[in-house]
Amino acid sequence: MADGQLTSTPAPGAARIALRIGIIYLVARAVTTALLLLAAELSGAGSRMGDGASLVDVIVAWDGQWYWYLAEVGYPSDLPRTESGQIAENAWAFMPLFAYLAKLVGLPFGHWAMGALIVSLLAGYAASVVLYHLLRLKLDDQAATWSVVFFAFAPLAALFQVGYAESLNLLWLFLALWCVMRRRYAWLYALIPLMAFTRPGVLAFSLFLGLFGIWRWFTRDREPLRRREVVHIVTLGVLAAVAGFAWQLIAGWVTGEAGAYLSTELAWRRNWIPGDAAFFPFEGFVTASAFWFASVWQLPAALGYVALGVGVLAVAAALLLAPQVRALGVEIRLWSASYLVYLLLVFFPQSSIFRLLVPLSPLWGAFAVPRSPIWRFGVLGACIVGQWWWIYNMYALGNTIWQVP
Repeated sequence: MADGQLTSTPAPGAARIALRIGIIYLVARAVTTALLLLAAELSGAGSRMGDGASLVDVIVAWDGQWYWYLAEVGYPSDLPRTESGQIAENAWAFMPLFAYLAKLVGLPFGHWAMGALIVSLLAGYAASVVLYHLLRLKLDDQAATWSVVFFAFAPLAALFQVGYAESLNLLWLFLALWCVMRRRYAWLYALIPLMAFTRPGVLAFSLFLGLFGIWRWFTRDREPLRRREVVHIVTLGVLAAVAGFAWQLIAGWVTGEAGAYLSTELAWRRNWIPGDAAFFPFEGFVTASAFWFASVWQLPAALGYVALGVGVLAVAAALLLAPQVRALGVEIRLWSASYLVYLLLVFFPQSSIFRLLVPLSPLWGAFAVPRSPIWRFGVLGACIVGQWWWIYNMYALGNTIWQVP
């Protein structure tokens, strides 16, 4: 049953788990801090942060600047325009919850950056604890702990220490997945709006709930499906869909332009493909396949389409067939599939794709299933190497189109 313990080894107490994960998290943050300091030291005149960068510069770099600006200035009622009359990059691309929460927390310290750091750090730790309990429903204590190790040391673990909304969003997401796996649906009525106003992507959760409901229907002989649960799943799926479109409606109402949000998001795409961009499902990945292979790498565009198709099939096969992934349970697999479909529908893939994949973090459990110490320490080493590669390129350098976090 979903509410029962699915592994044979006894679970340690909650306090011991919190302490153990806290130690792991602190060590991981010390490693990340050292790497960020080194990146700031290596930052030069041609980098995003320039000469003499500090940790504060790192915290408010890239999107951190937008969240900071949003917290101090708010959203524009008149959308800014480029010289050609197109809508320019602006704060409507960023959800409000993280920015204003960081401002509130930072008030005693006199700086938004300190609030952003505290919120990101604490949310990252809380997300690590929830991730353990989430995966512990399917894995043993050791595998769940190693999953948290990989998560805390992951290649994009710097997000736990910068002014980005990712760690806060991961906290809401992991809690929401845990609620679904434990069939505790009432909490989702609060968690779904929190996700919706922290980061884009709650529409993927709506798709997930739809697929989950279908799965529950076809497996109702193994686990009874009561009318109350059906009502919860349907209502929450609709709530997630409404919440997912709410920001577009709010942006349109405040600015008086119905397409304000979509036009703002498309403004960023002009950094790669100039001109008027239009949105329709799957267009971003198709266009990007030709752009990266033909325009950037000077390879046949058809090769990009083949790579896209092969990649989609490979990921689908892994979610369906890989025993390490199947060990995580249907819910995590359905969430992963839903989120990847969402990205395929709406995203234009560029270097930010690494950051956009962070909501798939429950899949770290698949890397922790093999019990070989050599394998697990090898994955940990690869995480740290990948973390330095990402920090060095995105923060110490950050001066080309593929060095945008």
